[in-house]
Amino acid sequence: MTDVSTHVIQVNTEIPGPKARAIIARRDAAVVRGLSKSTPVVAASASGAVVTDVDGNAFIDFAGGIGALAVGHTPPTVVEAIKKQAEDLLHLCAIVGTTESYIEVCELLNDLVPGPYPKKSILSNVGAEAVENAIRCARAFTGRPGIICFEGAYHGRTLLTLTLTSKYDLFKKGFGPFASDVYRLGFPYLYRRPPQMTEDEFVDWCIASFDYALVAQVDPGAVAAVIIEPVLGEGGFIPTPVRYMQHVAMRCKQHGMMLIADEIQTGFGRTGKLFAIEHYGVEPDMVITAKSLGAGMPISAVTGRAEVMDAPAPGGIGGTYGGNPLTCVAAIETLKLIREQDLPGRAVQLGAIIRERMTYWQQTFDLVGDVRGLGAMLAIELVLDRSAKTPAKELTLAIIQEAARRGLILIRAGLFSNCIRLLIPLTIPFEQLHEGLDVLEGTIRTISERR
Repeated sequence: MTDVSTHVIQVNTEIPGPKARAIIARRDAAVVRGLSKSTPVVAASASGAVVTDVDGNAFIDFAGGIGALAVGHTPPTVVEAIKKQAEDLLHLCAIVGTTESYIEVCELLNDLVPGPYPKKSILSNVGAEAVENAIRCARAFTGRPGIICFEGAYHGRTLLTLTLTSKYDLFKKGFGPFASDVYRLGFPYLYRRPPQMTEDEFVDWCIASFDYALVAQVDPGAVAAVIIEPVLGEGGFIPTPVRYMQHVAMRCKQHGMMLIADEIQTGFGRTGKLFAIEHYGVEPDMVITAKSLGAGMPISAVTGRAEVMDAPAPGGIGGTYGGNPLTCVAAIETLKLIREQDLPGRAVQLGAIIRERMTYWQQTFDLVGDVRGLGAMLAIELVLDRSAKTPAKELTLAIIQEAARRGLILIRAGLFSNCIRLLIPLTIPFEQLHEGLDVLEGTIRTISERR
């Protein structure tokens, strides 16, 4: 438990407060209904891991812009770089001309992404655009149309990336038809394996199912790429078992299928490595990054084997705003901070603290069915019945809403929307981490007792 004198949470009004309620009413009137919100927080400012709302309430942020803020809110060096750049040049377009900052970001990524081969990069605005760029490169290089993806995956909301994305009811219902030549395979979700199987037996079965799909669903000679999140993000923070990842990588190499690691949520230190794929001892052909690359600025990238990245003809890939100067200088400073502060190492320390607390919750509250993740990328899965593993979807939402009233910002995840995922700034002071965990624990206890 944290010392009350060190607390940063300040809840001075009901949540939402009067000013926040007025702004939310304006949002409801002016903004589309489909753009949902996890909490009633209306932010006015933020620094580090603390968000202050328009009514003067201060919250600890465990959502981190859905993983976009590994270096925290408004890091001073990033803010100063953006201010300086804004005075010099706002936009040119990489298709029209060249800015040095665009090249520097690509050089940094080419150096940082794992793999001993020559690399090249392309910058874009959001993760979905980067996913599409990676698939374009894979298709151009291989001359094949097929893409293999997995249950529980989230790769974006464009036509192609929504096709790749799982969780049909929340993201895809009413939006079809979807893109062709996409093949979705089962994912080794260990917590929900058949009860008669051990974890090893289930991984063996999933490996055999992957191989079977290369006969029953699509011939590998027609597959351009396999795209996989080393840890499912929206799918519930489920790490890919090492043997499964290594088998997929082996089949990709055997059949000339490109292995694309989607590191949009896992990248830049969150799992205890700079990139989560480094936990697996495999070398992907391409790595997709976004979110924490820009400290909250809209920038994404694909970095991969030079010959694969160069496959599209000149003019075949690009966009108006990709690699905008403001986002590039933000990325440069962000990458400096990640290395200077050894945020992967800090994620290991933070993750040990979080996992210990989550394990205690699992032992204490029947509601907490599973604890999982890598490094500081950790989640709990909430269930109504541990034997049946019935998803506690409504109670998960109740915990998130109650935590907000107590000064903690959270988001959920999982195929059944019954997981609470932590995407804390990796710069968070330990005292604030404990304070936030105390609030979450108290909220879980309260909601558990109301059942």
